Order: sequence, then C-alpha cells, then structure tokens
Amino acid sequence: MTITIHHVPETRRFITTVDGHEGYIEYSRHGDVLSIDHTIVPSAIGGRGIAAELVRAGLDYARAEGLKVHPACSYADVWMRRHPEYDALRA
Repeated sequence: MTITIHHVPETRRFITTVDGHEGYIEYSRHGDVLSIDHTIVPSAIGGRGIAAELVRAGLDYARAEGLKVHPACSYADVWMRRHPEYDALRA
C-alpha cells in the first residue's frame, strides 16, 4: 500500500489520510533535536503499516535537515530500535 504523507510545519505534524481517517505523528523541535512526541493512527485504519510510514517520514526529514531525533513516543522508540539504519539519528 502506498500512502501520501504531508509535512505540515505549522502544526508540527506529518499527516496522511486513508479511507477518510487521518493519521499523524506530532513532533517538537529543541535546537537540533526533533522529538517525535505522538504517533496517532485511528483503529479504523490500523494494521496497515501507516504508523511505520509516518515515523519513517519524520526520520527521513530529520536526516535531510541534519537533525538528531528523540523518540519520546513509545511507538517511534520501538520502531527505531527495530530499524538500526536510523541509529545514527538517535539523540
């Protein structure tokens, strides 16, 4: 499944809409550290890998911007642990 993710800096979110339901990660920025604070995917669209793609989008953005990442959200933390290719981003 291919989803489209939009970065909305004004709300500090990466957002996607699938089947009329919005999923997102919410972040905060502290200097050169991007903190992934929340990962929200409604149960109606859960189990499709949407949360993983949202986290990946946030991490790819951080990498492109030269930022470190603090995965404050437990989902983002576990996801990063399962994907060692993103270890260098961990704050």
